[in-house]
Amino acid sequence: MITMKQIEALFWVARLGSFDEAADHLNTTQSAISKRIQELENRYGQPLFDRTRRSAQLTPLGEEVVGLAGGLLNQRDIILQRLEHPENLQRKLRLGVTELTALTWLPDLITGIRERYPLVEIIPEIDLSTTLYERLSSNSIDLIIVPDIFQDNRFNSHNLGTVENAWMCAPALVGDTPDLSLEQLAERTLILQGSLSGMGIAYGQWFKAKGVNIEKSITCNNLLGQIGLAVAGLATAYLPLHCLEHLLDKQLLHKLNVTPSLPRMTYKAIHRSIEGDQFMTDMMDIGERTCDFSKWIIH
Repeated sequence: MITMKQIEALFWVARLGSFDEAADHLNTTQSAISKRIQELENRYGQPLFDRTRRSAQLTPLGEEVVGLAGGLLNQRDIILQRLEHPENLQRKLRLGVTELTALTWLPDLITGIRERYPLVEIIPEIDLSTTLYERLSSNSIDLIIVPDIFQDNRFNSHNLGTVENAWMCAPALVGDTPDLSLEQLAERTLILQGSLSGMGIAYGQWFKAKGVNIEKSITCNNLLGQIGLAVAGLATAYLPLHCLEHLLDKQLLHKLNVTPSLPRMTYKAIHRSIEGDQFMTDMMDIGERTCDFSKWIIH
């Protein structure tokens, strides 16, 4: 008889790419994972992994079984959610966020999850939006919080909040007037985020739609790096307004009045669509309740 442990071992080896990582995820040993898969193969006399490859490469049958296993394990998790109270539910949550969320309201999100699900193990990843989206697409992460630039019917998404960005520079770079047109702004050296950044992609499309060609720019995908470059007086950057008001108050940065202003950036929580998944529904509720891009955890 097939056991859930055997199916789980097969699924996680395929998802994570190695027996060692699957063992770590399932809190067991590499030998235990190998034994479960060997038992499954021996019982039905068909290999699920190609042993001629150095990596954990599935056979065509293995790929088919893994495709079915994902749905089976999801249904098992849903059953457990129905039977267990939230405070008793044990599972892992692979959570991906961008740097802005990590530096603003991530601590509140973690606290909210732990209050509702104290036994859930949270495995965080901080990365660029496109990288997190690729991880979600490969089924190696459970939930991501990113700018609203992705459209995919495989996933459910939920609006959490918006970020107001503004153009900022060191006081020495303000010039005669802080009031600028977008064309005048484009004559400056600007700090921009690159094509792997969700915000960089969104604002790059916005500049293009406005017919603005930015000739002099510094590409930086690191938020703290952008702030440092701007405070150092090297260039002008678009930065989140409300969480950096302390730098404006200290006159380390100055806000420029640029017309038209940057559009607000909507952030979404995105996860794989599984009907009846109360756990993810709760994650959306906690995310919406704790989302606050006006905070700043560094003082």
